[in-house]
Amino acid sequence: MHYDLQHLQRHLEGQWQAAGRRIKWEQGPTDQLHPDFRVLEFGPGDKHDCWIYSTLGMSLGRADDAIELHLFAPGQNLNLVELLVAAAAYHRTAAPLSLHHTVNLGRPWLPGSACDHAYVSQPYLDGLELELFRVEGGAVSNYWLLPITESERDFKVQMGWQELEDMFEVSGLDFLDPQRPACV
Repeated sequence: MHYDLQHLQRHLEGQWQAAGRRIKWEQGPTDQLHPDFRVLEFGPGDKHDCWIYSTLGMSLGRADDAIELHLFAPGQNLNLVELLVAAAAYHRTAAPLSLHHTVNLGRPWLPGSACDHAYVSQPYLDGLELELFRVEGGAVSNYWLLPITESERDFKVQMGWQELEDMFEVSGLDFLDPQRPACV
């Protein structure tokens, strides 16, 4: 699928009411990504008082599985750019990611965190307006890459994604706290 990255960036900036800075990562599996792929970094803005990192062009050139991923962080951290590059490369070469999938990050998302996996979630904080980016011939889905613990991933595999999301709700999940305990 082909879509205009300038238009997608304006869509994200409009949704988050903050300017995005394009980052071209030069390390890791970047040769497996579309040459125009970037990660956008958003500082705290009017809508969210946190940092946001989002893929830009993760699914360029793919016939299907057109998604982009974003994650929220309590502060600026370029290691999150690398994490999104790895997730995008995995999506393009190993197994396409989709809603409710989990992925092993291979390391904590932030130093000292027990969250070394991630869950692909609907963007509950921003809604359908963010989730669906309409393009000619279809739509690109913008999903939230939510850092989770291995035990939360195991719970999702055993009990299902709805049960996991219910546990997040019941526990009052503080998704910005890298030191948060597991919800299960």
